[in-house]
Amino acid sequence: MIEVKQIHKTFGNVVAVEDVSFNAADGQITGLLGPNGAGKTTTLRILYTVMQPQHGSAMVDGFDTMKDTLEIQRRIGVLPDNHGLYPRLTARENIRYYGRMQGLKGESLEEQIDKLVQMLDMQEFEQRRTEGFSSGQRVKVAIARALVHNPKNILLDEPTNGLDVMSTRAMRTFIRRLRDEGRCVLFSSHIMQEVSALCDHVVIINQGRVVSSGSPQAIQRQTGKENLEDAFVAALGTEEGLVRA
Repeated sequence: MIEVKQIHKTFGNVVAVEDVSFNAADGQITGLLGPNGAGKTTTLRILYTVMQPQHGSAMVDGFDTMKDTLEIQRRIGVLPDNHGLYPRLTARENIRYYGRMQGLKGESLEEQIDKLVQMLDMQEFEQRRTEGFSSGQRVKVAIARALVHNPKNILLDEPTNGLDVMSTRAMRTFIRRLRDEGRCVLFSSHIMQEVSALCDHVVIINQGRVVSSGSPQAIQRQTGKENLEDAFVAALGTEEGLVRA
């Protein structure tokens, strides 16, 4: 369970996030939807403890991101906007390294890696160095790394960015699987089709503010529109930033 209450973050004179509040429940996929520069990545970075808001609070399973950093990191798995793989390590070594950082070791760690390799269909490249990997291969390694400690809460920043059609479909199936396991899945996107296909709950952010939230159907009712794309445009008040997939 993720709870965000009136978080506010500025960079100099630029307001990145302004009094943003929302909840992301267990067993649901919650999407942060908005144009580029809306504040989605800043919000996620506050949740995974690499930034702190000037005011407001962010909680994961009841723990405060500013006070309980280590506990938060145990409870979340993160796919950041920059996947940050170590190019001289193999896919398996990248995953193992993060598992050890989470306190896993020995046979239990190797069994967890085996499970993730199978789940994400990584058998063909698990022993290859990640330097030169395709976008799809890099995302799979980064996802496995995020899940190696079996976290309850999953944060994904643009998880299908740069993927081809087949890899995108596979990623959507995997994200649904995480939800069906009862995990809290929170992901950001500016791609309408992505959100329509996946989300149980949507939070629309524009210029650092939440402009609408609810189920896709509820947002359509709020705006009087027949589909989520038109509802998104109505909520923003502009067609700028709209991306069709």
